[in-house]
Amino acid sequence: MLQQVMTKPGEIIFKEVPIPEPGEHQVLVKIMDIGICGSDIHVYHGEHPFTSYPVTQGHEVSGAIAKLGAKVEGLQIGQKVTIEPQVYCNTCYPCRHGKYNLCEELKVMGFQTTGTASEFFAVDASKVTPIPEEMSFEEGAMIEPLAVAVHGVKQVGDVTGMNLVVIGAGPIGNLVAQAAKGMGAAKVMITDVSDLRLEKARECGIDLCVNTMKQDFGTAMLEAFGPDKADVIYDCAGNNITMGQAIKHARKGSIIVLVAVFAQMAEVDLAVANDHELDLKSTMMYRHEDYLDAIALVKDERVQLRPLISQTFAFQDYLKAYQYIDNNRETTMKVIIHVQE
Repeated sequence: MLQQVMTKPGEIIFKEVPIPEPGEHQVLVKIMDIGICGSDIHVYHGEHPFTSYPVTQGHEVSGAIAKLGAKVEGLQIGQKVTIEPQVYCNTCYPCRHGKYNLCEELKVMGFQTTGTASEFFAVDASKVTPIPEEMSFEEGAMIEPLAVAVHGVKQVGDVTGMNLVVIGAGPIGNLVAQAAKGMGAAKVMITDVSDLRLEKARECGIDLCVNTMKQDFGTAMLEAFGPDKADVIYDCAGNNITMGQAIKHARKGSIIVLVAVFAQMAEVDLAVANDHELDLKSTMMYRHEDYLDAIALVKDERVQLRPLISQTFAFQDYLKAYQYIDNNRETTMKVIIHVQE
């Protein structure tokens, strides 16, 4: 089979390797589609602090089960699946208390261990989650980022009836806004500086879409929600400006959730955060229940994934996919790699 390998930043080769034989507790997955995310792009540019080369990428993925290990139960050949890419120790404090997404030794497929960018991939059955037969493989490859969004939304508990703001209308921000609506939020406002991304959010049913290059963030929030402002602000952009907006304009005693990853050391006004008794939360990846909730949101048509797909590329055009993203930064949402038809 063919396997993708990024040998160094900006260089991708394909090598012929044997199709793996699944262990007794594993399944062999015929990989169909792979999504490219922001962290993959950091690896492509040599900017990911926790990834070394060579590396086989691929963590947003869908496929079909091709073979079952001898002791695998509850799954069947031909079943559509996605894969949860976390590799964790099961022995550290977070793992022992159900928070394996915070494992002290956490590795992620495609970054610190071999990813799924091959024609076939053998993986522990426990990391395989079935998707509905009617769900496309492209949508299946986007369950992983949607699970990130679902887990982020849940950091404040039940959002039913809440008024929420999402800063940043890129793929994760869009999915956080959609997930929040799908999970019962009363009203969601999303902000960005890109009209194209805001138009995509409108297409996905987000209530209020505000370009903060054209309208002041605080004024927009007051117009949207009145003097009580928002119950929660999710920062899905992750820079000093956006976190500064959140801290400055949040209702006293309310919640800010950092979803994005800051690229540099943050410089934010913690004095105001302290004075306003703001609850600053963060979020890291997801757990299995977030995958199940993400799948249900798509199945029930409470979240739309297809509008986010900007372009698709054949498996052996992996490098062209990155070049496309670099050349279309402002207009690209999600790029999908078709491994097999």
